[in-house]
Amino acid sequence: MKRSLLSITKAVVLLLIVNILASFYYGRIDLTEDSRYTLSKAALNSVGEFSAPVIVDILLDGNLPPEFIKLKVETRQLLEEFASENKNIKFNFVNPLEGAPQIDGVITDLQALGLTPTNVTVEQNGKVSQEIIFPWAMVNYNNSTVKVPLLKNKLGATTEERVNNSVQHLEYAFADAFTKLNIKEKKKIAIIKGNGELGDIYMADYLTTIKDYYNIGAITLDSVSTNPEKVLEQLKGFDLALIAKPTEAFTDEEKFILDQYISGGGKSLWLIDQVAMELDSLFNEEGTAMALPRNLNLNDFFFKYGIRLNADLVNDLYFTQIVLATGEGNSSQYNPVPWYYNPMVFSKNDHPINNNLEAIRFQFTGSLDTLANGYKKHILLSSSPLSKTEGVPKPIQLDIINTPPDKDLYNDGNKILGVLVEGAFKSTYENRVKPIKLNTIVDQGPENKMIVLSDGDLIRNQIRNGRPLELGYDKWTNNFFGNKEFLINCLNYLLDDTGLINIRNKKVTIPFLDEEKINNQKTKWQLINIGLPLCLTFIFGFLIHSIRKKKYGV
Repeated sequence: MKRSLLSITKAVVLLLIVNILASFYYGRIDLTEDSRYTLSKAALNSVGEFSAPVIVDILLDGNLPPEFIKLKVETRQLLEEFASENKNIKFNFVNPLEGAPQIDGVITDLQALGLTPTNVTVEQNGKVSQEIIFPWAMVNYNNSTVKVPLLKNKLGATTEERVNNSVQHLEYAFADAFTKLNIKEKKKIAIIKGNGELGDIYMADYLTTIKDYYNIGAITLDSVSTNPEKVLEQLKGFDLALIAKPTEAFTDEEKFILDQYISGGGKSLWLIDQVAMELDSLFNEEGTAMALPRNLNLNDFFFKYGIRLNADLVNDLYFTQIVLATGEGNSSQYNPVPWYYNPMVFSKNDHPINNNLEAIRFQFTGSLDTLANGYKKHILLSSSPLSKTEGVPKPIQLDIINTPPDKDLYNDGNKILGVLVEGAFKSTYENRVKPIKLNTIVDQGPENKMIVLSDGDLIRNQIRNGRPLELGYDKWTNNFFGNKEFLINCLNYLLDDTGLINIRNKKVTIPFLDEEKINNQKTKWQLINIGLPLCLTFIFGFLIHSIRKKKYGV
């Protein structure tokens, strides 16, 4: 008896010592195949410099369906890893609608903050109900707050795919938020003006979003003809030049200034339309307009980088819809119809820029060709296999929606729509007569990057009541597309020095139960779960009784 008490006492003391040590030292072994709970170096660096409390409010609590419970569990475990790296990371789960006297008012307030709700079906005890969930987190540090979307939707995704996409995105989403709050010196982006580029209101949502990462300024190329040195010096003060849908030709002098900026190490993101065509042009009595080639005088400029922009239109059987009105006055009806000149582009998920993205919407886009040279090229986006190109000039008619397409003609797809070029860029004007004189001319530059996209409208947000809507949101069909996230990834990749963008390459797979097997083998597993424990209890009881009877005779 004394020996038993001594053993029990030793075990209790040992457990106390282990628990006391565990309160001071945090340890965890990640045995998952995909290293789900092992944070990357870039993610760890994102929280390393916080010296004051960082409060993370996760709006994911309450009556949740299984898929959101999994998301909640994965979010908690991820934040525990961040908290183990920096004790200033504090988090809690809340249900923003719980106990609210005016639920509609709370929903309106949250939506005004940019927190989009999700309607989900919850089945409990045979009853089905609709729940409104806000799958968001708010990261608060000092006087700053960053919103973190927890749910990653994809068109046509199953429940399993949606959860996988969301969990795979979590580490990047939180590390990105922590990085925003930690930025002390922002890099600079120049918005190039002077050649008929998109107005600020049509880029407002994108520019507002990237202000969390970068400082933004405008550079107008009009004054190149009078003071090229000054314009180049101003441009050199920026880390990246953004050229969004120019509609007027660049002069040789303007191209030379951009060339010297790029040759000197400046990054660049180009969104170029080689064809002049807009959907609004079709809303006339005839319902037709002429698509014409647009001469931007950039062919020789891009040729040096191994890119050719084609004056054509991509027609794709994987399309996004447009909405047309029928009827007049109060009897008008708005119906979505297929529009083959607006390709719906699905990413190949083969690069940090295009990994785990929602479908991207193009509008009257052309195609690109890549040419062999010494630079490395990576195709970021392509049209579907069921697509083709049409040359211009060409009349475009609204009534094509009434004519079924001939699928046999869509046999030359996978047209390049976006390409990343990397290398030590040489000047386009190397061994050529320079259009203007500069004090210093760079013919051979350092390692550099540029991205060229064949649609200027990728960056264009819609307008409602004079106010810009979120980039990627289509007010007519109420669909969301991945344009904004893709373009943010482009900038982050071109300018990111911390490696944070590479977190997007991490692959996570969440195991799910096979619903078909569950239905087919339901009775079998019920018998095993209920009957097996009873049988084992009976067997062990019988054995113990037999041993006691043999040993003690009772």
